[in-house]
Amino acid sequence: MPIKQNESKQALSGVTILDFTRVLAGPYCTMTLSDLGADIIKVENPKGGDESRSFRPPSFGDESSYFLAVNRNKKSIVLDVGTSEGQAVARELAAKADVVIENYRTGIMERWGLDYPTLAATDPGIIYCSISGYGREGALSERAGYDPVIQAESGIMSVTGEADGDPMRMGVSLTDIIAGLFAGQAILAALYHRKETGEGQRIDIPLYDTGAAMLIPFASAYISAGHNFTRFGNSSPFAQPIGLYLASDGPFVLTVGNDALFRKLCINVLKKPALPDDPDFKSNELRAGNRERLTEILNEVFSHDTRDNWIEAMRRAGVPAGPIRTIGEAMESDETRARGIIRNVPHSAAGEVPVIASPMNLSGTPVRDPVGSPLLGEHSEEILRTVLGYAEDRIATLEASGIIRRAAKG
Repeated sequence: MPIKQNESKQALSGVTILDFTRVLAGPYCTMTLSDLGADIIKVENPKGGDESRSFRPPSFGDESSYFLAVNRNKKSIVLDVGTSEGQAVARELAAKADVVIENYRTGIMERWGLDYPTLAATDPGIIYCSISGYGREGALSERAGYDPVIQAESGIMSVTGEADGDPMRMGVSLTDIIAGLFAGQAILAALYHRKETGEGQRIDIPLYDTGAAMLIPFASAYISAGHNFTRFGNSSPFAQPIGLYLASDGPFVLTVGNDALFRKLCINVLKKPALPDDPDFKSNELRAGNRERLTEILNEVFSHDTRDNWIEAMRRAGVPAGPIRTIGEAMESDETRARGIIRNVPHSAAGEVPVIASPMNLSGTPVRDPVGSPLLGEHSEEILRTVLGYAEDRIATLEASGIIRRAAKG
């Protein structure tokens, strides 16, 4: 069923972003901005486009599920920016854009004449965002950055995993995703600044800096007090009881972050009114220091009833707890259905594709009703005609020379 278009204007309506990003961090950034109403012109190479188009299995029809995940609402133009003709077209597009964003290796955009100084020389109001591994300046600027390596180098893996096991990478590429969110936030700040002053600026979002910024509160514990935390598994060194606990039929997760919640858990759920006054458990600091004993006591109590019964009792009492689900269980859950997380949206080839809805809920400028990711080069002709005013003969010449490509018809 087609989605009814909302009638409210999005916050970024009228903002055009020229997008030279691929795979995850950059596309996640521009997808988020597209949800807020920005027009995204996604520039893709003629040799297959964004690499994530080939990240399969799995697929949905002929489309990579990975690519579908982070490229909704965008328009795709195939443009060979490795050629002088393609670079000239790209510079024309940049002159029409409010924001340029890229995540190539350092030096690539300079080689193509699409770097910030070049573009800002003719358009000082341009906002230019680079997402890189280690920044665009300094001794590390030439080094490529990838999420698994960043998680290792930044210290994230050292605090992830079981205490007696190997360091673990988080299952999702979280430094990429958070870098994309930081980039989007910085772009919004730059747009606000330009509205006030007319001035553009350059933005640099390194993955390594993002990884360091994610180490809250572990990095602060080290730089302020010299405390070098290691892995706590599913538990926490800062508050207790937090972690995985065992009911009679399986595990669940419980999070109790203060004394009032602990008292509520003991009295209203566990029916252990004396437990909050145990000398080992009277404060969060004491509970953290006696975590093993507390876990043993709690697991003994939890072993007498099922996971679902305990979770229901905790929810009634206002104590945060939940089951450990597979991805499939989460996507099929009552919570996912209640929140409308999964939406079927229009797609040029598949008719409809499922997407994960934006979590941003704004009362005055709601996110746009999404459409599926673009086919490779689907909007090449439209962009050249409507944005740059090219006539058919010029478009045909560019196509014949391989500088641009239109999507296959039919």
